[in-house]
Amino acid sequence: MADTVKSGFSTSIARLEALIETLRGKNGCPWDKKQTPETMARYLVEEVYELVDAIISKDAAAICEEAGDVLFQLLFVINLFRESGTFGLTDVVEKNIEKMIRRHPHVFGDVTAKTPEKVSENWDKIKLEEKGAGRHSVLGSIPQSLPALLRASMVSERAAKTGFDWDDISGVMAKTMEEWGEFSTEVNHPDGGSGSDTAAMEFGDILFTMVNVARFARIHPETALIRSIQKFEKRFNYMEEKAIEAGRDIDNLPLREMHNLWDEAKNKVG
Repeated sequence: MADTVKSGFSTSIARLEALIETLRGKNGCPWDKKQTPETMARYLVEEVYELVDAIISKDAAAICEEAGDVLFQLLFVINLFRESGTFGLTDVVEKNIEKMIRRHPHVFGDVTAKTPEKVSENWDKIKLEEKGAGRHSVLGSIPQSLPALLRASMVSERAAKTGFDWDDISGVMAKTMEEWGEFSTEVNHPDGGSGSDTAAMEFGDILFTMVNVARFARIHPETALIRSIQKFEKRFNYMEEKAIEAGRDIDNLPLREMHNLWDEAKNKVG
């Protein structure tokens, strides 16, 4: 059974690779033939976020479809490098297998790691060793192009692993209130106020401190915010639909009616 599954998967991947080669071939698609690794990076990121949305929504059919889109984009990028003679899919897979075995010595070696935290600690140490001699910042491998909230989470986690951290969640929550006070003072300052660079920096400090609160609470801030946005969108869409049913535009409703519809949406769509 396992061999049959493996064979089927290999055949499917080969078909997908052949499809990409056709799209890039002489009689292929003008758009696909024009693409480079740099231009494809944007589409890969977009597809990954669509997959994340599907996963958070727990929509199995959408997850299956979006995972396929991510796989297609990834294989497309790999094919571009294969065309240039740099590397191919086999090189990518074998290199990753070697890395995963090397970074799981508690599974494939004689290292002991009985908790996820210990596994993560060992992982970070191995990554630094892989970089070779010399000093390397623990923050150096965090991609600059990540969305700010996700990057803040990674920076917070990496810094905390060095011991630079609060003792418990109460400390970081107190820091959050302190940052809020500084922001409130600045945003109401007669010489600066709303829209000033200082107010923006103070607001950023609040967000970054809240990321640390999330870490202590074992909540991922990026996915938590995505879920909150999705919840808001569902409720607001419900409000719009109800306004249309009443033959009205939502932007012409009195605020009181909007609040009533919002409360109704909370009960109807969660």
